[in-house]
Amino acid sequence: MYSVEFTPTAERQFCKLSEDVKSRIINVLERIRVRPYHFIKRKEGTPYFIARIGEHRAILDIRNEVLKIYIIEVGHRKNIYD
Repeated sequence: MYSVEFTPTAERQFCKLSEDVKSRIINVLERIRVRPYHFIKRKEGTPYFIARIGEHRAILDIRNEVLKIYIIEVGHRKNIYD
C-alpha cells in the first residue's frame, strides 16, 4: 500500500477548503492508496496524474520505487490547471 504526503503548497490549499470537501478528498486518497492507477489519469504533457474529486482536482506524483504518492496541488477544477 502506498503512503500519501502533501507538499507544503498542497497542504495550504487543502486547509482552505470546506470540511465536506476535505472529507471527500480524504476518502478518494484512501482509495488511491490501495489501487492508484485505477482512479486517476495522466496529466497531458507532464509526468503527473490527476484525481477527480467531484468539482475538485488533485495533482499527484506517484513514486513506485518507494511506494509514495505526493499531492502537489489541490483545488477547484476551474483554478487547478493554471
